[in-house]
Amino acid sequence: MTRYLIRRIPTAVVVLLAASLLVFAVLRLIPGGPESALAGPDAGPEQLAAIRHDLGLDRGFFSQYWAWISALVTLDFGTSYQVGGDIGDLISFGLTNTLVLTAAATAGAVSLGLALSLSAVIWRGRVLNAVLTGINAVAIALPTFVVGTVLIALFGIRWRVLPAGGTPPNGLTDDLGITAQYLLLPALTLGLPAGAMLARFLTEALRTELAQPYATTAIATGATRRDVVLKHALRNALPSTVTAFGLIVGALLGGAVLVESIFGWPGLGLLTEEGISARDYPLVQVLVLLSVTAFVLIQLAADVVHAWLDPRIRLAGAQ
Repeated sequence: MTRYLIRRIPTAVVVLLAASLLVFAVLRLIPGGPESALAGPDAGPEQLAAIRHDLGLDRGFFSQYWAWISALVTLDFGTSYQVGGDIGDLISFGLTNTLVLTAAATAGAVSLGLALSLSAVIWRGRVLNAVLTGINAVAIALPTFVVGTVLIALFGIRWRVLPAGGTPPNGLTDDLGITAQYLLLPALTLGLPAGAMLARFLTEALRTELAQPYATTAIATGATRRDVVLKHALRNALPSTVTAFGLIVGALLGGAVLVESIFGWPGLGLLTEEGISARDYPLVQVLVLLSVTAFVLIQLAADVVHAWLDPRIRLAGAQ
């Protein structure tokens, strides 16, 4: 397993380097430089040039990139000149909230995915399958902002049973019951499409396993469909599902930007939205690269778990 992991690390490093270069380049293609936002609409050419010089934007592209990537290696993330403050401090403040939201959404997605897929495979009633398929399709098709807005309108405004946004006034750890109330709606909004995608993938994987000779033989000899699914098919369907789940969790990180904006959840997603609106290049490029890094690490972890569950992957990777 260690050898397999070591063989995958260089690929992850190359992806991160390519992503850092792409992020750095794309942000500089956005019309309107940061000096315009800093100086205001009435600034003259001399003021804009002075600000560009102070920010280092008058140097060559690769000179700027090398200075930035060298600072990142030493964990010097720089300073936000629009949102304000040290970027490392801003990230550490928002990271906890984003991790809590993502963990809650992931737990909800796994629970929903298992419930829908196992129900669809074990109980094969036509009406039940139609209902489950409809729920799955609606959960995937509805945009996140629609789901979030509807949940706020129903549970936060009309019935007033849950907070419509924000975070607990005394922090996330002061009262877990209060924290759960604030977390429920954004976590459900973020986790619903992920759970539906996981359910669709796992359902097909389980149906493929049930068509295998070992499953049909076990059912023919008297084993119940439920036992075959839970004791054999589910275990064999997990390796490929874990890889897909890694992609789904990565998508959760991207969806957090919109969900945090809708619910006013002060995490990295809301911070990214603020940085983009203010054209805060140093902040945005670090946050985007951090998201890419998290996605790569999650996918790497998913591949390692896949290899651990399926020895054939380990053996193929070692050759």
